[in-house]
Amino acid sequence: MSSDVLLSLSQKALHLIQEDANKIEKLIEVQMENLTTRQCPLYEEVLDTQMYGLSREIDFAIRAELITEVAGKQIMVKLERNLAQLYEALNQKKE
Repeated sequence: MSSDVLLSLSQKALHLIQEDANKIEKLIEVQMENLTTRQCPLYEEVLDTQMYGLSREIDFAIRAELITEVAGKQIMVKLERNLAQLYEALNQKKE
């Protein structure tokens, strides 16, 4: 495969992964904004499922050498931090 094609595929893969990460980020933001409403276990399940799906997507892209492991980990770490903040806020609300 030519290096131009590989670079194009890598950029496309990273762009698609970032789009999916942004969707999860938006879900987290919406839940943070609605902390005053009742906690919804289904919403948490959706977030967890989305995070798992994204982690598999990133793992595939890394194994296919479309993105670097560092780039994939950076995306996941950012989302995991935000998700941890959400869960911490939800737990504080329960108390």
